[in-house]
Amino acid sequence: MTDACDVAHGGAPVEIEHRTLVAVFDSPVAGFLVRYATDLGYAASIYEPGEPLPTLDSSCDVVVTDHHREELGVVLKDVLAFPVRWVGVLGNPRHEGPHVRLLTELGVSEEDIARVHRPVGLNIGSRTPAEIAIATIAGLIADRNSRPGGFEFKV
Repeated sequence: MTDACDVAHGGAPVEIEHRTLVAVFDSPVAGFLVRYATDLGYAASIYEPGEPLPTLDSSCDVVVTDHHREELGVVLKDVLAFPVRWVGVLGNPRHEGPHVRLLTELGVSEEDIARVHRPVGLNIGSRTPAEIAIATIAGLIADRNSRPGGFEFKV
């Protein structure tokens, strides 16, 4: 058996670096994100504005789960002040995300605005909050492992 087979069959432990996931805004998708991320070994939590923003570091992935909230720009500006590993906003890829205008109006640099990913996750045709969470988590795992996601396999 190969090392990967040993891990898949429970015969070998797998070393996973510390991972943190913060789902911004308490939403159905956020609930599933936290549930699935916890199962995958992330320290996962939901952040709702009005609470203190948790300390965010380079192990942290931040997913904004509602692009309609009025606090979107301010929350993203605050998040971008930290050296987070990855930050993204859920939303339809056919429309420009409102975060671009909001962050520009708040004086955030183009370089920092470009750190915000949209859309997020793998394109699997997600329709339900649970499916959106699965696609998002799969995309984060692919990104962490420098893989393209989908069915393109990089050797």
